[in-house]
Amino acid sequence: MSLHSQEATPPLVAHHLLLCATPSKPLCCNDRELGQACWDTLKRLVRDLGLEDPRRMEGVVWRSKVDCLRICREGPILHLWPSGITYGAMTPQRIERILHQHILNGEPVREWIISQTPLALTSADGATTGL
Repeated sequence: MSLHSQEATPPLVAHHLLLCATPSKPLCCNDRELGQACWDTLKRLVRDLGLEDPRRMEGVVWRSKVDCLRICREGPILHLWPSGITYGAMTPQRIERILHQHILNGEPVREWIISQTPLALTSADGATTGL
């Protein structure tokens, strides 16, 4: 297999981290400086920990800053897919612990979870199941 064909294959996605931290109409996160510090920390740690490396055996970790996740409490919040876990009252320190404990070691930080919404999967025959 050539290097070119390896680059053409998209990497598996292990997690997608959605951070609601600097919304345009803040209902739950009024401290824009804290929200921006959380976003800066998330971007830096995903990069520094090698989580966005397409060669990562466990799959890449995507991160996105979103305007609103319609949870509107205990912001800034961090939502993880595919687990559907939402963490509240984020700080840069909490984000660091979540990345190490949950993302790298597979152990959710239970005391900061404010909700969990399971992901529904659709099979090739159209049947929907929970993850």
